[in-house]
Amino acid sequence: MGNSLLMTTEATYSLNFLIYIQNIFLNQNQRNGKFKFPYMTTKYMFREEFESTYKKLWDEVSERIFDQSISDMEIFYEEKDLFYQRLFVESDENLKDYTEIYKSFGVWWESFAGRISIERSISDEGWNLYVGLANLLAQKGIEPKKELSISLIYDECILANLDVFPYFSILTTKNLFVAYKEIIPKLEVCIY
Repeated sequence: MGNSLLMTTEATYSLNFLIYIQNIFLNQNQRNGKFKFPYMTTKYMFREEFESTYKKLWDEVSERIFDQSISDMEIFYEEKDLFYQRLFVESDENLKDYTEIYKSFGVWWESFAGRISIERSISDEGWNLYVGLANLLAQKGIEPKKELSISLIYDECILANLDVFPYFSILTTKNLFVAYKEIIPKLEVCIY
């Protein structure tokens, strides 16, 4: 049996924007000085039930990207108010602050330091992951039925789970650098 694994990796706009918002929230509530990117000095008004709402929104966006019922970029650009309405206290001042967060993310994400760097930074690790997974599938006689899609996020998702869907997974760049061998068996589960 030859290698029939097709795999794509892409740094998604929406999930990375959610990580960006998560990190702002965590930094704002940080007591030990271990801040995450981005560090903002503005105090934002998040909803009281932010953590549970964040998890639900993460799950919803992840599933929509997995289902491919709508593209990731459509969620980010055409439904940008979704993030604000679910996670922030609604007020004129907060809408202005949210718009600054949205623009700040967009500038970073579209710059060379953002999405492109994240996708390029894992090229060797992505190849190692591909080869390791392809070899494991070949050893076990598993023939993938379709392409495996991997969404990359720039930092850990602390407030939600990185669920695995059939032929779709979300990975942090850190996991690819530090623990790619441990990721291979987890990815095998989503291929049948």
